[in-house]
Amino acid sequence: MKKSLYFLSTLGLLILGLAQCSPPEESQSPNVLFISIDDLRPALGAYGDSAAITPNIDQLASEGMTFRQTFCQSAVCAPSRASLMTGVRPDSTRVWHLGDKFRAINPAAVTMPQYFSRFGYHTVNIGKIFHNYMPDSVSWDEPDMRPVQYLRPDWLGRDGETFYISEEVQRSQVVKRDSLLKLRPVRYADGWNTGPAWEAADVHDTLYYDGAQTELAKRTLDRLAQKNQPFFFGLGYFRPHLPFAVPKKYWDLYDPQGIPLAHNPELPEGSPIFTANSMYELRHYDGFGHIGHPTSSYRMSEDTARILKHGYYASVSYVDALLGDLMGHLKKLDLYENTIIIVWGDHGWKLGDHNSWGKMTNFNIDLQVPVIVRYPGQKQRGVQTMAMTELVDLFPSLCELAGIEVPDYMQGLSFVPLLENPTRSWKTAAFSQFHRRPKVSADGKRYMGYSINTPEHHYIEWYTWDHNSGTKGEYVEAELYHRLEDPHETTNIASTAENKVVVEHLSQQLAKGWKGAMEGIANEGSD
Repeated sequence: MKKSLYFLSTLGLLILGLAQCSPPEESQSPNVLFISIDDLRPALGAYGDSAAITPNIDQLASEGMTFRQTFCQSAVCAPSRASLMTGVRPDSTRVWHLGDKFRAINPAAVTMPQYFSRFGYHTVNIGKIFHNYMPDSVSWDEPDMRPVQYLRPDWLGRDGETFYISEEVQRSQVVKRDSLLKLRPVRYADGWNTGPAWEAADVHDTLYYDGAQTELAKRTLDRLAQKNQPFFFGLGYFRPHLPFAVPKKYWDLYDPQGIPLAHNPELPEGSPIFTANSMYELRHYDGFGHIGHPTSSYRMSEDTARILKHGYYASVSYVDALLGDLMGHLKKLDLYENTIIIVWGDHGWKLGDHNSWGKMTNFNIDLQVPVIVRYPGQKQRGVQTMAMTELVDLFPSLCELAGIEVPDYMQGLSFVPLLENPTRSWKTAAFSQFHRRPKVSADGKRYMGYSINTPEHHYIEWYTWDHNSGTKGEYVEAELYHRLEDPHETTNIASTAENKVVVEHLSQQLAKGWKGAMEGIANEGSD
């Protein structure tokens, strides 16, 4: 609790200090286009996924920097986004699971757009930047903008991923929602998250929500281009989040037999029973209420697995096409060359990996995310870096790229030196964590798992967890995976005698935390 109060006090002092800051010269300030893609694992051509059809994101990568070893701080939306947007880690935000609201927990928190606003930026939000519709009006000059057709009063608490084209499905959603709200009036997605897990309507891109908000984004850019002020534009795409409901032409891009099934369809040998998530997200959709816990004997049929994976890839291609349209519009407005463009995913997603569908674990399939950056005057273009980076690094990095002061309480590290020299020495590790709650744990108990990734190993320690005080209790069990020899994490080798020294070393590194991982960074130049 003392740490939390100290964090709030520090942020409060920062707000007072910012009031005295003078914004930089407007003509020298680049714009920022900050693009979130929900549930996006590195299923992109730029990341070596030969099945993915993503020409526009790949083109952006060819003009910028692709970060190949970026890890989220928690593999579920609310904690991951709260950490990224405030520049501090989950144990500091105290946002540990899906229902935690960062602004209620940390009223004085200063978010990235809020900080940029203090330096003269006009900040605009369309779509999912914070978790679902937590628009956080404090953060934006123009918060929570939506396409006009979705501004019905009874839809204001509804998420953008819950809309279908089928009128029959729409009627069914209303009936189900009414029944659900009678049982419990406060529900996730305001009770609208029902319906089939996929849809492939033969319609124009703009008839699905992400397409409609891309049109709104283009009209907003038209307006922002007329302002004599730099902008920070947060645009959050809902796909490829479930349901996989996108225009048919993106399904038609793929031969479903050509999309490989998961390389690791079983839970890791020797892994603890509570390490897996329960797949309750998929269970909400029509026809999936029966699916079992990944630790059970349940196995999804190959036909269904192929449809789901096909739908995920079609959804990624849909967002890719929308981004291509948006990039073209930036160029048309003569904004492209003076805009920092960053595309990121908030966490990965299992597509049959570990006998599961969804996120919410400490497995690397859920922790690794794509980050692609293109910025004005970039010298290194079309390059990749294998340096260890984290989503918590985005806040200080964008500050440095924009030429504004980096807050001194950041718990990430600006990756701008890597943009100048992708192979320089860097962090020795990346850190993540996941709160396993009793209602979704296979053994009905509560845990916190702390994860450390190094270039060679992935190590996780699980502890009991007091959710009232937010403190870890007794050590329970560990997991260790060799990232080079076992990249799909099929076997937990933490208990083997030959790895005793490795486990001891990684446990010490984990205990030292993120500050310890930065101790060895050499003071190199960019040459």
